[in-house]
Amino acid sequence: MSDAHLDPLVHVAQADHPDREADARAHAGRAIRDIGHSLIGHHAPTETLEDVARLLDGLTLRLDEGADRTRSEVRRDGEFGGPPPDGSIMTSYDERPVSGRASPWGLDIEVRRDGNEAVATLTLRAAHEGAPGRSHGGIVAALFDDLFGFILQIETEMAFTGELSMRYEAGVPIGEPLSCRVRLERRERRKRYMTGELSVAATRQVLARSTATFIAVDPSAFVPQPTA
Repeated sequence: MSDAHLDPLVHVAQADHPDREADARAHAGRAIRDIGHSLIGHHAPTETLEDVARLLDGLTLRLDEGADRTRSEVRRDGEFGGPPPDGSIMTSYDERPVSGRASPWGLDIEVRRDGNEAVATLTLRAAHEGAPGRSHGGIVAALFDDLFGFILQIETEMAFTGELSMRYEAGVPIGEPLSCRVRLERRERRKRYMTGELSVAATRQVLARSTATFIAVDPSAFVPQPTA
């Protein structure tokens, strides 16, 4: 495990999600991500793999004893609040699949606002590999889709992904610092047209480009409706 994974986690306190529980979930999510990358990225004796499966199966049974939990409990009103200050780290709900700090599927990214753009820094790891030494294309597409959502925070509006297009210009390396930058290009009625690029952080070589069309919706669309 690298020193970066030993740094204290950024606190993201929420009224309905106390610090202690949120931090515990964040530690658990990070541990699951780490074990996934270790499983994929290292040789291990069969006995060790069997021990891992047995231990994780037991922990899964313990977690399944709890009541069901959904995103609507964590973000009930669907509100963003005001736009984040320029230069600040941007966060969303902890379980957000790509950028959430508690997500088992997360990419361990940091997102900052840079003017009207959102910029993510990240390093992809073993479990993200598709072709040898290169990321799976779906991982890169998921990164863009998630990061475009942070533009909605800057614009303080709600929208769904309507269309996402990718152009891969070079292989996206595993284990090398990357930077992904996205922005809102224009509006057309309910449509929000976005563009972005993924680059090698050190050289700024563009590895992939993406365009997306998001469809703005009323915030009430994100509020769970009462059941009959």
